[in-house]
Amino acid sequence: MKWKNNPDRKPLLIRGARQVGKTFIVNEFSKSYSNYIYINFETNHVHRDIFSGNLNIDALIRRISAEFIEIPLVPGKTLIFLDEIQNCPGARTALKTFALDRRFDVICSGSLLGLNYKEVSSYPVGYEETIEMYPLGFEEFLWALGMDTVLIKEVAEMLRKKEPLDPFVLSRIEEYFRWYMVVGGMPEVVRDFVKNKDIGRTFRIQKDILNGYMSDVSKYSKGVVKNRARECLLSVPEQTGGRFRYVDIDSIEKSGEWMYGGSLEWLSDAGIVFKCHNVTAPTLPLSFNRRFSVFKLFMTDTGLLVSMMEKGIIPELLKEETTVNKGKIAENAVAGELRRKGNILMYFEKKGRLEVDFVMNLDGGVAAVEVKSGDNKRSKSLDALSEKYNVSRRIKLENTNVYTDDRGTEHYPIFAAAFIFPDDSGYVL
Repeated sequence: MKWKNNPDRKPLLIRGARQVGKTFIVNEFSKSYSNYIYINFETNHVHRDIFSGNLNIDALIRRISAEFIEIPLVPGKTLIFLDEIQNCPGARTALKTFALDRRFDVICSGSLLGLNYKEVSSYPVGYEETIEMYPLGFEEFLWALGMDTVLIKEVAEMLRKKEPLDPFVLSRIEEYFRWYMVVGGMPEVVRDFVKNKDIGRTFRIQKDILNGYMSDVSKYSKGVVKNRARECLLSVPEQTGGRFRYVDIDSIEKSGEWMYGGSLEWLSDAGIVFKCHNVTAPTLPLSFNRRFSVFKLFMTDTGLLVSMMEKGIIPELLKEETTVNKGKIAENAVAGELRRKGNILMYFEKKGRLEVDFVMNLDGGVAAVEVKSGDNKRSKSLDALSEKYNVSRRIKLENTNVYTDDRGTEHYPIFAAAFIFPDDSGYVL
């Protein structure tokens, strides 16, 4: 609605992995228009012909009107949705035409926008707005469970004020967060879980989604990328939370970016995984210190990450007290929350000894964030970091209530990551 209410709006491009809900949300949004034209370039190949040949606005409108004769194209009251636009390079080029004409609102979406990039004759640089859509975050998961939004805002406000939460409320939300780590945020998975509370069904749906991703790899990737992208994806559970090592994919000593870099970028472009880059120093501006060749890799959806592990660990993960190491899963969940809120993901590591899970610009200063799924209250890395660098805030996410220790380290429950926003939006932890 913010986009629609902007008088200078351009065509809107929604990026995101398959099955995160792009088509659903646009179909819902379309109800705010009198007329709605839906074009899917994956399921109807004939629609690609609309965007072949002459791409001037009059030609495009004639072709669309001829195909959708029952829907009048009324300027200012019509939404045109171009779904899976990566399958029609001509449609991507035509966004500039729609932007200059400005009579009709246009939204397009794509899951694999890196495909066919060489076939796009002219990218509409400066003539489109882009937003990234992710699986549901933890706050949205609480909405799905039916939690009162007033209570959620109260919890967020107490976190912001660094005030302890009511122990009962804390216990319940921590339980829901354990559910979230297992279920994740894929809409179909969440909907089924809320309805049936059957982890077995949840696991099967997650596997179906993963199989769909694997099918995309086979269908759309080319050459050596095809097998190597699959190998990269299967290595993610083992490598989550640590520095990504190409050699750990296949144990071949000469493995490296030259061999797997393209495959990894394919998975990233598809929205299946994302990177958290290392910084050489936790000083502002952090982006100046990024090392793009050194990174950690996370799954976009934590539930899918868990489904790639042994099925038997899922019941254990749901327990408050468990022998299962939840560290990697918790860190993946936190990474997803931080990224959804617009934070640039970075971490700091020096000589393999001093390591902090995340560093970020929060309130105009460097905040260092550690994630601990156990009961270890020590913060050796955070303490050492503050002694060597000018870190303004030290934040530890763990199994605890809210408090600040005598060294100034702020302690929060792990789910508080859902309320770490950039300064200009929402709650700020």
